[in-house]
Amino acid sequence: MTSTPKHRSSAEQKAASELLEGARVLHETAQSLAAEIAQVAEEMIAALRAGGKIMACGNGGSAADAQHFAAELVGRFRRERPGWAALALTVDASILTSLGNDFGFEQVFARQVEALGRSGDILVAISTSGRSRNVLAAVAAAAKRDIRTVGLTGAGTSELGKMVDRHLPIPSGNTAFIQQGQMAVLHTLCELIEEQLTNETPPLPEKIDQ
Repeated sequence: MTSTPKHRSSAEQKAASELLEGARVLHETAQSLAAEIAQVAEEMIAALRAGGKIMACGNGGSAADAQHFAAELVGRFRRERPGWAALALTVDASILTSLGNDFGFEQVFARQVEALGRSGDILVAISTSGRSRNVLAAVAAAAKRDIRTVGLTGAGTSELGKMVDRHLPIPSGNTAFIQQGQMAVLHTLCELIEEQLTNETPPLPEKIDQ
């Protein structure tokens, strides 16, 4: 069925509205969280320099963000440099299913923190609602092991926000815009970490290969 100009106009208006709202959320994120993001980056830099690692966890889209963040640190973001220790707790199907079966889904991340986490590491806990039980359990497990925690949530007060050492709340109640903001924050952390740990090495020439 061919769309009429009216229908196309409506769709175009919706597209523009969605993109502009996402941009507004990013703008507010920059205004409200830039200082805290810089502090988190400094803590991650110190942890990596001391031989620690960055762990990340979340569910659904947040699991994908955890994996994306770990991949940027182990691989590269914008500069050639050695790989850094980072691990997404969302990727091993055998571990996740065995832990879910034996201990319950609430423990799938916490048990990995117990097994793999060490004092001096950092756990990045991602939950748009700030209420994901398995993410909260992971933060509780980290606290027992002197592992610093960073929480990425949506706007407002949440249990996760209260538990973590550093809270980065995206100023939106819309899950899609929260996720966009969280990915932007994670990319910004990658840039700040990489710039410092490579002694301000210039970024590689931009290319599109993915």
